[in-house]
Amino acid sequence: MKKLIALLALFGAVTLGVPGIALAQDKGAPAAEAKSATAAPAAAAAAPAAAEKPAEAKPPAPTPNKGDVTWMLVCTALVIMMSIPALALFYGGMVRAKNMLSVLMQVFVTFSLITVLWCVYGYSLAFTEGNSFIGGFDRLFLSGALDAGKGEFAMAATFSKGVVIPEIVFIAFQATFAAITCALIVGAFAERMKFSAVLIFMVIWFTFAYTPIAHMVWFWMGPDAYTDPKLVDELNAKAGMLWQWGALDFAGGTVVHINAGVAGLVGAYLAGKRIGWGREAMSPHNLPLTMIGASLLWVGWFGFNAGSALEAGNLAALAFINTFLATACAVLAWSFGEWLFKGKPSMLGAASGAVAGLVAITPAAGNVGIPGAFVIGLAAGLVCLWGVNGLKRMLGADDSLDVFGVHAVGGILGALLTGVFNAPGLGGPGFVTDWVTATTGFSSIGEQVWVQAKAVGVTVVWTAVVAFIAFKIADLIVGLRVTEEEEREGLDVNSHGEAAYHG
Repeated sequence: MKKLIALLALFGAVTLGVPGIALAQDKGAPAAEAKSATAAPAAAAAAPAAAEKPAEAKPPAPTPNKGDVTWMLVCTALVIMMSIPALALFYGGMVRAKNMLSVLMQVFVTFSLITVLWCVYGYSLAFTEGNSFIGGFDRLFLSGALDAGKGEFAMAATFSKGVVIPEIVFIAFQATFAAITCALIVGAFAERMKFSAVLIFMVIWFTFAYTPIAHMVWFWMGPDAYTDPKLVDELNAKAGMLWQWGALDFAGGTVVHINAGVAGLVGAYLAGKRIGWGREAMSPHNLPLTMIGASLLWVGWFGFNAGSALEAGNLAALAFINTFLATACAVLAWSFGEWLFKGKPSMLGAASGAVAGLVAITPAAGNVGIPGAFVIGLAAGLVCLWGVNGLKRMLGADDSLDVFGVHAVGGILGALLTGVFNAPGLGGPGFVTDWVTATTGFSSIGEQVWVQAKAVGVTVVWTAVVAFIAFKIADLIVGLRVTEEEEREGLDVNSHGEAAYHG
């Protein structure tokens, strides 16, 4: 019996040795009231245990998904195909035989030149933090994008929180945009400009027109930066000016097509008209090549538009179907419009209609629904048909391959209609109104169209001024035009010492 009493006493002593907070909580009493004599020793005993407890690990950094990376690499290759060979063949077939190689050469070398400049400084100016108009020099020569020796790759944001791709993939993808934009311009002054003048112009225009517009429209801090509502204003202030305004440009209506189209028109005016323009026949020498080029452009454009989603997801799927549908609608609209007004539908018209549809849907691809794709495609076919006929006569410029009539006009149309058909009431997805919570919404059609119109206006004025200065500098250095004798004989032989065809 004495042993039992002793055991019970020992049990009670051990029980009283439990920390006072635990006892109080077991009884349902407030923790502050549990201040027994054992609390201090218990706290002392708990201190070493707390010291031994490891610090909470930070959440792992996002890692790229192999599917997204694969998709973006494929899209990058598709956009390269859009330039060489697609754009080169599309343009080459439309000029006279004596100038075929000169156009191929201008597209091919321009694409290569801009790719190099992009990796030297263009990417840094377009997509690093600077001010509202231009970026900085953090990525000169792509410094910091990767350390191949250590296997460390910087990551680039997409449009989803926690989703990233290697920055070098984004760099390569955007390089193709810059390169094809510059290559588009050569169609406006084809068959008469010196090759050296073309290259001088490209360097200046790319540096002072393309990179600032790309920064103004597309640079922002990325969704993962928006972690707290208190940070929103500060983060927005670091973005490009047109992004801050809320301008929507999914894949380059302003950055690529209006930018290039207006620069091309300036070049057509400053270079002057081709000898015999309006008096001599200047028909395309090889429409099958033009048709092949247009077809390859259509295929490659899926990389251009759907790839601009930066992920292999729903947004890419939306951009893909919109690009597919709008282009087909534009081919029909142009062909039937030409049939109605000119009596016959032409192959050149169908090919031009395809490009017009592709251009117009570019800013809208991921920003509108199916109804928007129908309307934008049909409108593009008819409006751009007028752009290369009625408007071209009004302007009086010898825009050789209708760069302004298709790319600038189509880009403006698409940019404005994006503001209309982004509305959820018209089948559109709206836009993100709060990046902290990734909430989408919409203001009003009138308000968004006004924002789109302001973005168009800034692009038109900016690129026109830079293009004028760039062409004037090229003219002062080497002169813009080849001699009259060289132009009559053809640029292939005189500028490059070879001919596309023999016999």
